Amino acid sequence: MKTLIRCPWCEGFDLYRQYHDTEWGVPLHDSRQLFELLILEGAQAGLSWSTVLKKRESYREAFNHFDPKKIAQYDDQKVTELLSNPGIIRNRLKVAATIGNAKAYLALEKSGQPFNQFLWSFVKNKPIQNKRRSLSEVPASSPESDAMSKALLKADFKFVGTTICYAFMQASGMINDHLVSCHRYSAVKKNEDA
Repeated sequence: MKTLIRCPWCEGFDLYRQYHDTEWGVPLHDSRQLFELLILEGAQAGLSWSTVLKKRESYREAFNHFDPKKIAQYDDQKVTELLSNPGIIRNRLKVAATIGNAKAYLALEKSGQPFNQFLWSFVKNKPIQNKRRSLSEVPASSPESDAMSKALLKADFKFVGTTICYAFMQASGMINDHLVSCHRYSAVKKNEDA
């Protein structure tokens, strides 16, 4: 049986490999799913992505499946409840940022700018197809993530620095950073207009 070659970062445990093989780098255009991913990428700040992946289902439950309208209504009692929930990363700043980001999301949409269109505009609505041969070639940020971060911060989003935005762009398929040797590279490339 032929062994699948994967990006080395995902080796280690099954959940990581499954995420890499089915989600990471696949173009994502649903605004609510993009909102969820952006929140989770921000929650990861200072931690490993595996920590967030293990808690993703708990996050969905705790945050009303990332419905921005519901999250924007959270009060102090809800914040206290979230901060005592061991299923999520209990960081007061990150919880507050999630609520603030839901309000920023709604303001953006109210202005007539759908969230998915706003985000995809930073790559001109087409995934950037890189041809990385090793992890050492993958940067922590790019001009596109710099621009996205700046625009999100201006729109009152938090935990959206350029490094978080670059990881978000990789995960949501705006940037194909699967190594060319990875079995997912060409599959994701074919899927670029999905």
